[in-house]
Amino acid sequence: MSSAQPFSTTTFDIAESGIDWKKFGSTLLSQVGYPIAGIVILISIWWLGGWAIASNPDTESFADFAPAPAFSKLLELFTNGYIWEAAIPSLERIGLGLLWAVVIGVPVGVAVGLYSNLQKLTNIPFQLLRMISPLAWMPIAVLAFSTWSGAIVFLIAIAAVWPILFSTAQGVRRMDPLWFKIAKNLGADSLKMLIKVILPAIGQDIFAGIRLAVGVAWIVLVPAEYLGVTSGLGYAINDARDTLEYDTLAAMVVVIGVIGFFLDGICVFLIKKFSWHQEG
Repeated sequence: MSSAQPFSTTTFDIAESGIDWKKFGSTLLSQVGYPIAGIVILISIWWLGGWAIASNPDTESFADFAPAPAFSKLLELFTNGYIWEAAIPSLERIGLGLLWAVVIGVPVGVAVGLYSNLQKLTNIPFQLLRMISPLAWMPIAVLAFSTWSGAIVFLIAIAAVWPILFSTAQGVRRMDPLWFKIAKNLGADSLKMLIKVILPAIGQDIFAGIRLAVGVAWIVLVPAEYLGVTSGLGYAINDARDTLEYDTLAAMVVVIGVIGFFLDGICVFLIKKFSWHQEG
C-alpha cells in the first residue's frame, strides 16, 4: 500500500515563491490602505459638516460647502480651464518668492553656520524679524513695489527665507570639522570648499528648509492675493465668497490642498535624494 504524498509537497510553498506575502501585505497597507482610510475619514467629516450646515435653517444657504457640490464644481472648473487660469499665476508667484528666499537664505545660512561670531551677531535680529507676520509687511511692500504681484512675491520671500536660512545654518554647524581640514590639505580653496564639500553635505538640510518654506509660503499666498490682484487662487476664493458661490470656494480650497500636497511631495523626494542614508 503506497503512502500518501506529504501535504507540504502538494501545497504552494511561499518561501520558494520568492515573495514575502506578509511583508507585501504590510507594505500595501502602510502605503495604500492607511492613506486611503485617512482620505475617507477626512471626506466623511467634511460630509457630516456639510450635512449639519444644510440641516440648520440658519446656515442652509452655505450648503454648497458639502463634498458633492464641491467635487461637481471642481470637475466643471477643471474642464473649462478655470483652475489652470487661477493656479498658474499663484505658482509663478510662489516660484519667484521661493527663488529669492533660496538666493538669500542659503548664502546667509552658510555664513552664519561657518562663523560663530556672525551667528552671535545676527541671532537676536533674525529671531525678531522671523516672528513678525509676513502680512504685517504689506504696507511696506505696497510702497516699495510698483505692482501687487511684486509685493506678493516679496511677502512670500520674506516668509520663506527664515526656514531656509536656519535649516542651512544648522546643517553647516553639524558638519564634521575634519572635512574642512582634509579639504584644505588637499588644496581646496574657499570656492571649491563651498561647491565640493559644504553644499553636497548640507543638501538635505537645504531642501528640508525649502519644504518648511513651501508650507509657510503657501499659507501666506492666499491672503496676500485677496488684495489688489485679479488673478490667482487667493483671488478666486475671494471672488467666490463675494459672489456667494460656495461650491466654487470649496472646490478652490481642494485645489489649494492638492497642489500644496504635490509641492510637499517634490520636497520630500529631494530630501531623500540628497540624504546620506539612502538604501543601496
